[in-house]
Amino acid sequence: MSGGCHASVPWNVCRDDPDGFRHAEPLWSRRGSIQERQKQTNYDPAKVSDSLKALYHFGSASTTKALNANTVTLLTGTIGGTYVQFGADLASVLDDDGNLRILPIIGRGSVQGAADILFLKGVDLGIVRADTLDYLEKKGIANAIKKQFTYVTRLYNEEMQVIAPKTIKNLNDLEGKTVSVDLPNGGTFVTALTVFERLGIKANFVYIEQRIAMEKLKKGDLDAVIVVGGKPYLSVTTFNNDGRFHLAAVDYSKPLQSDYLPATLTSKDYPNLILEGETVETIAVPSVLAAYNWAPNTERYRKLTLFVDAFFTKFPALQNPPFHPKWKEVSLPAPLADWTRLPFAQQWLDKHGVEPVKRQRFEAFLQENSAAANIQSVAEKEALFRQFQAWEAARNARAQEGSKKRGQ
Repeated sequence: MSGGCHASVPWNVCRDDPDGFRHAEPLWSRRGSIQERQKQTNYDPAKVSDSLKALYHFGSASTTKALNANTVTLLTGTIGGTYVQFGADLASVLDDDGNLRILPIIGRGSVQGAADILFLKGVDLGIVRADTLDYLEKKGIANAIKKQFTYVTRLYNEEMQVIAPKTIKNLNDLEGKTVSVDLPNGGTFVTALTVFERLGIKANFVYIEQRIAMEKLKKGDLDAVIVVGGKPYLSVTTFNNDGRFHLAAVDYSKPLQSDYLPATLTSKDYPNLILEGETVETIAVPSVLAAYNWAPNTERYRKLTLFVDAFFTKFPALQNPPFHPKWKEVSLPAPLADWTRLPFAQQWLDKHGVEPVKRQRFEAFLQENSAAANIQSVAEKEALFRQFQAWEAARNARAQEGSKKRGQ
């Protein structure tokens, strides 16, 4: 059998044509009737969609071309992370029976993801963390890298979760301690190293996969495990706490305010690590749905427009169950400092009258926030505006939750 076809596939016999495409030759044309085939396999073909049945019957070179033209690949993150769940949600909502298919890909974190978006031929879009590109530039790893990217929308905020023994009250207590910051090339280590560096805290960093790190923490081999991801983060919610551990606080100190946001973790987020009714203050960093900065007249750009039109049109559906609660934080028109939005995405927002946050709501936020009285520079005002965006997202989430309760 040629062309890398597999004899274990029960649906068809593969064959390669001179045009280089693989086609499907129905097995039942060689093995008898459909009824006989059902008896052999105990498989009900009625469970397969009509489009897929047609594909197996009549697949051709033109079919291959059409499928690839309407498939958009989305690089997510590591298994168990919020990126993966967002990718699954997008596929669930946007897949349109041949007109559009979203194909999520498991990634290896934000640093690797940025490289994959730039260099892998099969990647159309990816989710990266907002501070990753800055890190790569500041460390001299990449030059002017943001010019090579474009963004569709800013997504949700990813909170820093510090799992540690109760003797560790806050980040400052990790001075000289052994701290796991996930695997290299991910996003957690970028945020963790940046935060520790800005705060002048010197710790012994080790790079261990989260699930293994949690077990080492329980054995006393580590003093803390840092996870940066959208709450509730799976590996944190499933941490089997025997009562010795909690989530340590991260103060929203001035050195962090230019790139990070204040955030709060509650017992509802992590009942295994926060006592009922209590909260833990921490910081957060925005995540970004990004792509390579393709020219508008290219095929890759066309696929991005296909995705954006479907995503923005169906976006409201993602903000309701059963999809990840972090979708409630997403505001499609929210700006992202120092990034260039995909032109078609901006055109779509303009055409449909979707505008950024209104100024009067920012003024309302200023009245509620005591930090407003101490604004002294443009940079501080920009940091405060980012706080406002987080406040606005939380406000909208509370409003939606309240309306649901009233409707019950």
